[in-house]
Amino acid sequence: MDKYNTQYFKVANEEEREVSQIISDVYSALVEKGYNPVNQIVGYILSGDPTYITSHNNARTMISKLERDEILEELVRNFVESNSLK
Repeated sequence: MDKYNTQYFKVANEEEREVSQIISDVYSALVEKGYNPVNQIVGYILSGDPTYITSHNNARTMISKLERDEILEELVRNFVESNSLK
């Protein structure tokens, strides 16, 4: 590694990856506990009530670290990218 080369990092991409990973982990925890993860996550987003999310595998704690608008933004971004809508 040359000390004269500029090193780059992108905080935004790391944050997006973190949000995506948290949503994925929460989804998995809900499935493991036998809940319908889509219904539970939608309930949480709409109400802000953390009891929609199981505490299994620290899912409730993880999702509480995110703002609900961050979750919506990630879900919409993923939908658009997955469906080639951009």
